[in-house]
Amino acid sequence: MREQHLARESREPSRRLVGLAVAVSVLFFLLLLRLWYLQIVKAETFQNLSESNRLRLVPVAASRGTILDRNGAVLVGNSPSFSVAVMAQEVADKDALLDRLAVLIGADPAELREKWDKGRKRNRYQPVILASGITRDQLEILEENRLFLPGLDVEMHPIREYPHGLLGSHLFGHLGEMSEQEMGSERFKGYNPGDYVGKGGIERSWEKDLHGADGGRQIEVDAMGRFLRTVSEKSPTTGNSLVLTIDLEIQKQAEAAFGDQAGAAVAMDVTSGEILAFVSNPGFDPALFAGKLSPKQWNEYLTDKRHPLENKALKGQYPPGSTFKIVTAIAGLEEGLIDENTTVHCSGSYKFGNRAFGCWNRHGHGAVNLRKALRESCDVYFYRLGERLGVDRIAKYSKILGLGAPYGIGLESEKGGLIPTSEWKERRFGKKWLTGETLPVSIGQGYVLATPIQLAVMTATVANQGTLFRPHLVKKVVSPEGKVLREFLPEVIGRAAIRPESWSAVTKGLSAVVNEAGGTGGRARLYEVRVAGKTGTSQVVKLRKGGSQYQYRDHALFVAFAPVEKPEIAVAVVVEHGEHGGSAAAPIAGKILRTYFQGKGVIKKPVPRIKGTPDDSGGTTDSVETVEPTDEVQDGND
Repeated sequence: MREQHLARESREPSRRLVGLAVAVSVLFFLLLLRLWYLQIVKAETFQNLSESNRLRLVPVAASRGTILDRNGAVLVGNSPSFSVAVMAQEVADKDALLDRLAVLIGADPAELREKWDKGRKRNRYQPVILASGITRDQLEILEENRLFLPGLDVEMHPIREYPHGLLGSHLFGHLGEMSEQEMGSERFKGYNPGDYVGKGGIERSWEKDLHGADGGRQIEVDAMGRFLRTVSEKSPTTGNSLVLTIDLEIQKQAEAAFGDQAGAAVAMDVTSGEILAFVSNPGFDPALFAGKLSPKQWNEYLTDKRHPLENKALKGQYPPGSTFKIVTAIAGLEEGLIDENTTVHCSGSYKFGNRAFGCWNRHGHGAVNLRKALRESCDVYFYRLGERLGVDRIAKYSKILGLGAPYGIGLESEKGGLIPTSEWKERRFGKKWLTGETLPVSIGQGYVLATPIQLAVMTATVANQGTLFRPHLVKKVVSPEGKVLREFLPEVIGRAAIRPESWSAVTKGLSAVVNEAGGTGGRARLYEVRVAGKTGTSQVVKLRKGGSQYQYRDHALFVAFAPVEKPEIAVAVVVEHGEHGGSAAAPIAGKILRTYFQGKGVIKKPVPRIKGTPDDSGGTTDSVETVEPTDEVQDGND
């Protein structure tokens, strides 16, 4: 019995040890299970909370540099705008937040989700911008509902302000949010997700100067996202400003002169290459592209037959028409084939082989010398001269005068036009050049193409008698403190070795175009300043199958410089489907020139008549109108 008792007593501790071991094992199992849950299942959640509890980087966007005209007038500035951002790691229910936000600010929930997804891919610890350009009323609504919008923040961003509306829209370009492709490129290294960058024009080409450097605040917050303290702060650096060569008043008047007509105009200082006006009409609203462009507005831009999104001054390539006769005339003079007195007879057409090449005046101009040929734009005179010159000699002088290649004016996607040669046709089509093809080339038709800016450079080169300046749009780059960082001086890129007699002969003819009876450019005349110019009409199609339909009408062109005695400014105007250079393009050039000389005090500004004051007839006027000299010069149709 005693031995059995001792055995039972020895087994009791063993059972207690087993039970304790089981309890300890279960405890350790539960601890391991909890660790697995915390470190594996909930790892991302707690990592986000840890980061949130520690530091948060709040970016502070820099203001872009201001764009100014040559006289310091603001062309493009900045104004404050509010954006809705959210710290994604603080949001437990994304769908609930986005649905609530969509209702409060009237946004599209699908669009908010798209921005959420894109923002999360870029940087998970920076705010995701969900909506930009919210109004003051929307801001107040968000503040009232902040308790129900976890992780939400409202940031202030500077946005572009356009004090002159659509003015110069193709020149300045527009901004847009940086794309995924741009974010990964070396060009935008150091930029932040959601940054707005230049998408065209000056804004794109001078992006690095204008953008500036974003700042930011590193703050400590608790797990609920509540601010604790500022750890560090870096102020944003405003971008550099650009002072353009553009004159605001000339730009305004040039754009206004087009009205609803489509086309382009370039005004240029003949002594420096500075561009005084750069017009592509119609324009577009650059502010729309920085925000949400509605499908309706986008469709209106795309379907407008005047192509408002196309930069016509830089990329529009047009047959130069009779403005090209300047080149043919100089080539003929320099090659010794004509002089001022060389005369041909124009009967209204010129027969070459079995084809008749018509003059715009089908009744003919009679006996024509160079002065009359330019003044009345006689096609037959230049057909004959072009036949004797040949296409390659015409091309030689075209290039001497600046046609046929881009200049590198500081904007992207500049077109170079086309000056055909016999070698070009052989390479392009595998066929030899035919003499009959030279005749339309001699009057700026056929294969010849030129941009408005090229026509302005050609005219400026004729005006200053041979110095080819690179056209440019920026005078200087200025730091936020007002220090001039870079200044762009006139750059000579070529000199036309033309005899003074040739310049003189052509200038006399161009002056006659504007100032003599029968001249085709009389509507560009200024009574205080003598203007020289050349009209042009270029065919869009050989035969107008559509009759008078807009897209089949001829383009109207006019180039000019003034004063004739000591030229200062050159102008090139193209009115798409304007039909006649003398009636459509010349008046626009005249208004541009008038504005320029009014600014210099050479021409007095028109005097407005006030309602109720006597008019020239002795009566009274019932409205305010502007009195300007009328033009009584009879002009032709070219």
